[in-house]
Amino acid sequence: MTERGRPRAFDREEALAKAMQVFWSQGYEGASMGELTEAMGINKPSLYAAFGCKEALFREAVQYYNSVECIALSQALQNEPTARAAIEAVLRINAGTYVSSGTPPGCMIVVASMRGAEENAEVRSFLMKMRKDGQLGLAQRIERGIRDKDVPAKADAAKLAAYYTTVIHGLSIQALDGASAQELQSIVDCAMASWDTLVR
Repeated sequence: MTERGRPRAFDREEALAKAMQVFWSQGYEGASMGELTEAMGINKPSLYAAFGCKEALFREAVQYYNSVECIALSQALQNEPTARAAIEAVLRINAGTYVSSGTPPGCMIVVASMRGAEENAEVRSFLMKMRKDGQLGLAQRIERGIRDKDVPAKADAAKLAAYYTTVIHGLSIQALDGASAQELQSIVDCAMASWDTLVR
């Protein structure tokens, strides 16, 4: 008699990637459990067993988004020769990826953070921290530029980072509203044209 094999386990990373897509396009509150389980190809008990709950799944999906979708941004911040070049690269990479045909429009962390029910305040706080961490990364790169003397010593790294983070968030909203890649790159042109004035 042939021994019955064990049921095939689902691919956890693949399921997480599909959950990320649902959260990215629908937001945290807009993503229903039915949509998530259908996209992931698993049932609710399997989702709870593997990820705990919807909020835990969302947090892991955001971390996955950072590890997969933000690699080029991290490399640009680290490897570009000047702070200006690094900031411009980050803006242009975002402008391109926000309208990529392979992913939902905009930034997942911005899109999923729209105001919602009070019981989801912890999720909003989590996303706020993610955005603040991104802003801090820009500030640290500008501070490195000050040390390397490609940014004037009197430049305010925190204010510059806040400004360019606001531009990044605005690019995400513009992408949601249907802006083209060319339109987003034009916004980046304007933002970078002000660099020399802002760093003085």
